[in-house]
Amino acid sequence: MNEQYRSERADIASRRLQRPLVVLLLLLLFVFLMAQVAVLVRQQAMHDVQQRSAADMSRYTLTLQQKLDRYKDLPQLLSSHSELLNALLFDGDNDARMRANLYLEEVNQTIGTTDVYLMNAEGATIAASNWAQEKTFVGRNFSFRPYFKTALEGQAGRYFALGTTSNRRGYFYSYPVRFAGKVAGVVVVKIDLNDIEGDWNDPLLDILVTDEDGVIVISTRPEWKFRTLKPLTQGELHRIIESLRYGAHELTSLDILWREERHDGSHLITLFEGSRIDNAALDGVRTRHFLLQTSQVPNSGLSVAVLASMKPVEQRVFRALVLTAIIYLAGLLLVLVLVARNRIKQERARFRQRELLALEENESRIRAIIDNTQAGLITLDAQGRIESFNPTAEKLFRYREAEISGQYFSHLLAHPDRPVCWRHITGGADDTARELHIEASARRADQSQFPIELTIGRMPTDGQRHFIVTIHDITERKQHESQLQRAQLQLESRVEQRTRDLTRANARLQQEIQQHHNTQNELIQTAKLAVLGQMSAGINHELNQPLTAIRSYADNARIFLERGRVETAQANLDEISSLTERMAKIIHPLKEFARVSSGAPEPVCLQSARDGAMSILYGRLSHQTVGIHWPDGLDSVYVLGDMLRLEQVLVNLIGNALHALEGRADARIDIELERLGDEVLLSVRDNGPGLAPEHLDRLFEPFFTTKKAGQGLGLGLSISHRIIESLGGRLEARNHPGGGACFTIVLQQVPQPSTTE
Repeated sequence: MNEQYRSERADIASRRLQRPLVVLLLLLLFVFLMAQVAVLVRQQAMHDVQQRSAADMSRYTLTLQQKLDRYKDLPQLLSSHSELLNALLFDGDNDARMRANLYLEEVNQTIGTTDVYLMNAEGATIAASNWAQEKTFVGRNFSFRPYFKTALEGQAGRYFALGTTSNRRGYFYSYPVRFAGKVAGVVVVKIDLNDIEGDWNDPLLDILVTDEDGVIVISTRPEWKFRTLKPLTQGELHRIIESLRYGAHELTSLDILWREERHDGSHLITLFEGSRIDNAALDGVRTRHFLLQTSQVPNSGLSVAVLASMKPVEQRVFRALVLTAIIYLAGLLLVLVLVARNRIKQERARFRQRELLALEENESRIRAIIDNTQAGLITLDAQGRIESFNPTAEKLFRYREAEISGQYFSHLLAHPDRPVCWRHITGGADDTARELHIEASARRADQSQFPIELTIGRMPTDGQRHFIVTIHDITERKQHESQLQRAQLQLESRVEQRTRDLTRANARLQQEIQQHHNTQNELIQTAKLAVLGQMSAGINHELNQPLTAIRSYADNARIFLERGRVETAQANLDEISSLTERMAKIIHPLKEFARVSSGAPEPVCLQSARDGAMSILYGRLSHQTVGIHWPDGLDSVYVLGDMLRLEQVLVNLIGNALHALEGRADARIDIELERLGDEVLLSVRDNGPGLAPEHLDRLFEPFFTTKKAGQGLGLGLSISHRIIESLGGRLEARNHPGGGACFTIVLQQVPQPSTTE
């Protein structure tokens, strides 16, 4: 059996190795078949589209040519009429002009042209069929038109353009009017081609008519009118604009993404449709594929182009590929079904043979499992008598199988557990269909008891009820459970004691945190007042001058009033008012800086913070020559913070820089702004001696200072560091590579708040 099993395993392994190769070959065959079908169907579909579009193009070209040919000889015929010749010869005669106008009007109504008009040798229109209309051609000069220049040279002219008066598309035929062998004037016939494009309604075919420059003049798509099939050069654009051929229309080329020339002269093109491609923005843009064919309209200067949509080709290829895939998959499934049926027959034969051999092996294996299992196994008959006893059960109960066989199973149980087991064994079919799983006490041969885990399950054999009993000795588990229960009680007691200790410690910690918070606020306010003390000398000096001036103006005003000079006294009083406003501005920053901040983060403009800090430092800066350079654009930068606290930090940093720069002739403070993602970096840099390396790690410690005695308590940087951290930012210190100390404030940037009226 082992040899046969190994042979079957080898066959299975061989088939498993061959299966990926077969799948790969089938996939390659499928891809090759789909590619061939796609190529053949596409070629045939392209041929059909080309033939159909070529026929439509020929028909449209013929229609356009017939419409043009209908009027091409009319100017030559009119050039010989006496009324027109008289109008040219007697240009100043109003009667001659009126007769020419009436004649041209009659001709225009009879033949169905758009307009017919007569120009003299200078290009001025002296008679026209629309002489009675509001927008008449009479008096207009069209000498700039190429058809006039051609006719003036003695040749028949033809030209397509937008009318400068009517702004409508038209085709112009011109012919010289000769007298005595010289060209005395030009007669022009204009025909309207607007109705031609309206006759076409094929949704899969677009018709274009272009002039000799490639400008689309007639199109079944209105958005393509006055576009070009290719970009025009500057010279061509200049020439067209000078002739006013297309008025103010911007002659831009169609958005052709890709173009491929075919062997028959046609082109495959891909057009962008939807939004134009401006600055690489492709929102709302989609592409379509067309087959482009062109044909010249003889003796007209016009070309007819048809753009046949490739969508039918793509649909035809898609349908062919779907059909091919369905047929291929259906054939493949049929082959797989036949192969599977043959394999199932072989597997069934091998399975029957293996089943017979497996039954023999299973019997011996089950016997070995029963004899060597770690659980006690006992089989019972329908009355609950013991039939078999495995070796593990013999060790547990200390009975030999021969000694216990035939006795009731309840003999092995303690008295309290016997009724439950007996009811399960003697119960009905519905009850015995369920397993009984309990913990019980068992009795050994020496009458000693031990705990067991007992499972009684039904084991039907030959249509009769039998039971199998599984027994596990749980003495060790019970000991562990007892130990675990004692440990759990001890743990609960310890947890309860620890919880009480943690509760008391947490209460003390909350009290200390509140005390620390109050102390921090007091330190911040103290630092503010310290800065105010430093500012007091400068502000005192600033206030003395206005007070002296006010006293002088008041004394003078009293004298002027005594002398009756009221206007002069009024001027002195105005000066006094101005000086009081100046004193209020000097004192205002003190009040703002001294008050306690609300602490609620809100959008803060850096320009406002800059103005507040500079106003606070005004008095100090007036006594110390230091250049402070702020960056531009602060009014458009907003950060999440608190105005008063941010002003205090800036005042502390700039004040420290002023201390470091005392006695330097080239003292300079540079404030730089940088944006990194959603963060704003505001750096305060001086050109002083910089920071000692051994002091960098202690700069933000409370009461640490490098200043001279009496210049500070060492709280400024510590408080500034805590303020920035409370605002969700960072305060960093370093030495700048170019020399001097650099402190950087990092805060979160927020959008500029919107204002409503």
